[in-house]
Amino acid sequence: MITYTNTVIAEHERGLLFRDGRLDKVLTPGRNRLLSLGHELRIQRCDLSDPVFSVMHAQLLFNSAAGLLETHLHQVVTGNRQLALVRYDGELSDIVPPHSRRLYWREPLRIEVELVDLAEGLRIADHLRAELMRRDAPVRLSQAIANYVHSAEVADRHVGLLFIDGEYRETLPPGGHAFWSIDRKVHVAVVDGRLQSMEVAGQEILSRDKVSLRVNLSATWQVEDAVRAWRESGDYREQLYRELQFALRKAIGTRTLDSLLADRQQLDRTIHDAVAARAKALGLRLIGVGLKDIILPGEMKAILNQVVEAEKQAQANVIRRREETAATRSALNTAKLMESNPTLMRLKELETLEKVADKVERLTVFGGLEGMMRDSVRIDA
Repeated sequence: MITYTNTVIAEHERGLLFRDGRLDKVLTPGRNRLLSLGHELRIQRCDLSDPVFSVMHAQLLFNSAAGLLETHLHQVVTGNRQLALVRYDGELSDIVPPHSRRLYWREPLRIEVELVDLAEGLRIADHLRAELMRRDAPVRLSQAIANYVHSAEVADRHVGLLFIDGEYRETLPPGGHAFWSIDRKVHVAVVDGRLQSMEVAGQEILSRDKVSLRVNLSATWQVEDAVRAWRESGDYREQLYRELQFALRKAIGTRTLDSLLADRQQLDRTIHDAVAARAKALGLRLIGVGLKDIILPGEMKAILNQVVEAEKQAQANVIRRREETAATRSALNTAKLMESNPTLMRLKELETLEKVADKVERLTVFGGLEGMMRDSVRIDA
């Protein structure tokens, strides 16, 4: 029995016509009149909004009906150390990983394929990195980037260390970097090259004379050799902290409390000299060390306050005695001068009389001015 079937294919579609289970024709947009001739007909519609030919058993179907499909489909094949960048109308939209086959509709979009040889290196060129990192990337490309691309940003005055499969490869300057991470573990460690500070706080330490002290230390340092710092110590900050801690304990444990309080700068130099060489071996540069606080227990504070008070009181007494001795010596010298000089004696009498007169509100004089001058001060010969 001869029958006809009419089907309409939309502009954004293609139809796969199967006759008795075998691909017979690719239906293009418009009305299609199909003659069955007693055969079983089945039409599978493909939406071209997804350029990937993703029907079930797509590769097997293409291999068995290449004559029908190769005019409509573009096959992308990659080798073991290759990947393919697929662009739709000039815009990067998909990444095909190594050792893969993928089919794309040739229309309505223009398909361009660029093969990348991974044997030439894993670094992604800057212009391609800009394409990959754009924010409006399609979903398929975003998924491929998450699976196949490792990107890193190295800030200004920082250094990036590139590791591939755990092995150091190169040092990266500030800026953006991207690498293919297919079948590789790519890691970029960013090391801060700026000046940094570190606090070693709350250290409970016994001095040589068995006084319990609580000490805070501050240090300024910088990464000098990033590669060495990363290789020598998994956590170089923690290692530097421990070196400062040990040097601080050793320096205080060999000094008495009096020597610590008397010369803190010497203690700073001792700690710096003890740690600087070890820091350099770690790839670090120790710039400065400073003892911030020496905190004494409560009873020791009271004892020290008493000592300081006693010392100051003794100094005050010494000064007072020195002034009294000087005043007595001056009075003795004055007396010797007046003894040998009556005129000087008379002037001293008049000076004393003037001071007394300033404190008297009313003065009654008998015998006139001469009598007052004669009888006010009298010294027997």
